[in-house]
Amino acid sequence: MRAVQVTEFGGPEVLKPVELREPVPAPGEVLIEVDRIGVNYADTHQAENTYLSPSKLPLVPGGEIVGRTPEGKRVVALLNGGGGYAERAVALEAMTFPVPDDIDDLTALSMLVQGTTAWLLLRKNAHLAAGESVVVHAAAGGVGTIAVQLAKAWGAGRIVATASSEEKRALALELGADVAVDSRASDMTAELLAANGRRVDVVLDMVGGATTDQSIAALAPFGRLAFYGMAGREQPQPIELRNLLGHSTTVSGMWLPHVFKLPGDVFGQALSELFDLVRAGRVRAIAGGEYALTDARSAHEALRSRGTVGKLLLDPSK
Repeated sequence: MRAVQVTEFGGPEVLKPVELREPVPAPGEVLIEVDRIGVNYADTHQAENTYLSPSKLPLVPGGEIVGRTPEGKRVVALLNGGGGYAERAVALEAMTFPVPDDIDDLTALSMLVQGTTAWLLLRKNAHLAAGESVVVHAAAGGVGTIAVQLAKAWGAGRIVATASSEEKRALALELGADVAVDSRASDMTAELLAANGRRVDVVLDMVGGATTDQSIAALAPFGRLAFYGMAGREQPQPIELRNLLGHSTTVSGMWLPHVFKLPGDVFGQALSELFDLVRAGRVRAIAGGEYALTDARSAHEALRSRGTVGKLLLDPSK
């Protein structure tokens, strides 16, 4: 079968199209004929071995797919340790979820990782209450576009989006943000205070570096910053707990796999709610571009340049 493999860690250049043997499912796993592959920031970290869980060589990247089981059942699946950048992949049955007929491939993949991430950030990390202000950094990205829509649907007060271009800021406003700020601003604290008219209640941050530092400084009393990535690949300043007392602020982190350690089927609940919101017209997936599987390198280059919007896909038939 056709696949993309990494045999040495590095940037997009290490993604090489290859021919591999078809994987064989073990007990408790299912073989999936892949229709589309989701591309995530986590994949770029996986390829350079900077992800939260260590990568092992040789590696087929990719943590999410949509396709069909041997019985013809349409499913989306999360993959433990990669394997998604291929024509066929195996997934744990427990990490495989049915896709309703009225949900297309783009939407299914957008909601599987980015949608559930946004859901968890707002529900579990930030505990968003109606009327509270929300800052969504990288608001035109995969998580950001959905987070803006969820915040709107769940009754947030003022929604402040940040993005790096006029086009991206216009998209965020179209999706429900009240104001959009240039993410390249030198003083993000001042920009957020001006955009919201006061200190902000909730910040969703996957940028890192000065953006994180300056966003924490903009939090209102009992404000919460939820940190879920570091696309800028720059560490924020270390946080001193005593400094959080200044405004009774909370800084939390979120890594999606931890949802499966919670009691009950929280992930399934999130995915089901997201599909319902899609059907109701309150949330929609944003297409960010579709690439041939053999051109996965270009998809990673585009993602790492932070010039993309919405959800990027790979087509394993090409």
